[in-house]
Amino acid sequence: MTTGIDRAASRPVSFTADSGVDRAAHHRIDEAWLAAAWSHPTTRVFVVCEGQVLIDDTADGGTELVTTPAFEAPPTEQHRYFLGTDSGGVRYFALQKDSLPGRMDDTARPAGLREAGLLLSERDAGLMVHAVALENWQRLHRFCSRCGERTVIAAAGHIRRCPACGAEHYPRTDPAVIMAVTDPEDRILLGRQVHWPEGRFSTLAGFVEPGESLEHAVRREVYEEAGVVVGDVEYVGSQPWPFPSSLMVGFLARAADAEAARIRVDGEELHEARWFSREELGAAYETGEVLPPYGISIAGRLIELWYGSDLPRRPG
Repeated sequence: MTTGIDRAASRPVSFTADSGVDRAAHHRIDEAWLAAAWSHPTTRVFVVCEGQVLIDDTADGGTELVTTPAFEAPPTEQHRYFLGTDSGGVRYFALQKDSLPGRMDDTARPAGLREAGLLLSERDAGLMVHAVALENWQRLHRFCSRCGERTVIAAAGHIRRCPACGAEHYPRTDPAVIMAVTDPEDRILLGRQVHWPEGRFSTLAGFVEPGESLEHAVRREVYEEAGVVVGDVEYVGSQPWPFPSSLMVGFLARAADAEAARIRVDGEELHEARWFSREELGAAYETGEVLPPYGISIAGRLIELWYGSDLPRRPG
């Protein structure tokens, strides 16, 4: 498939690159190892609360995740999640608490992924995504879906076991497809959801249904939302999206022909959809007629792959 995309312009999407932390899943059921890791002087711990952590600005102008040694961490046994080990041998844990701890210097601030994902290093962003995803799942799945009994945490936060029926429950991930669709003129299809502000356009997306392949989900979602018939589908990359438990799987797709590219919005999910040439979209971004996707979303990266460079921003 010819798309006019400059592959050399490819760069990682925020918090999707390799974080450099080995999740070391084989240690999750080794209680003696976990206890030793927790008491090790180099171990680092941070608190997660309702999707937020503490971040702090550094002297060199960067931003870091606020961590502490284990002996300074707030007390908790049940909601202690082992996240992995970095190349230097440092072990990382997250603690789920009902509030974030205070800081004596008052420079740290709470932040969710939409802010922190743009500021943190790949390591810190990866740790935060892992912790937030576990916290979301733990808060929403406290009871056994088989018998209704309250479950208990196991495997360092990665399993919930039912003491009544013995069922094991694992963190869920809901796959969703997100796609940059082009037509025979190499224009891109962008849509505006019904609840979005005027001017906010982005790529189309939707959840994968049971028994459905990713490619079929791309074609179905584009047709259902915009009435466009998609032919070729090409995988690009993926992005964890723990809001609360999705995995965004990114694709490039192409309308089969000019007739297939005729837009017919569904009026339920999409209020409006338009084909944009590169010149039209660049000018619309610069004037503010069209608002770009949120900075941490894979949608922006998909549009940039088609566009061939970073998207222009409105001056000021």
